[in-house]
Amino acid sequence: MAEKKTNTITIDDVEYIYEDMTEKQQALVSHVADLDRKINSTAFNLDQLSVGKGAFLEMLKKELEDS
Repeated sequence: MAEKKTNTITIDDVEYIYEDMTEKQQALVSHVADLDRKINSTAFNLDQLSVGKGAFLEMLKKELEDS
């Protein structure tokens, strides 16, 4: 017999079984997970933008020095 796999969610050091949650609780877990992904993606994009801005600023400084 195959073992049933359960998914656990840890919130404030307390483990919860996803399958035992209500539909509303599961939906809230999905929202939190999606927001975590969006926050991480936004932080990654902000890093890229900051580096890009720094590079363009350095190019501008060099152009100003050369003229």
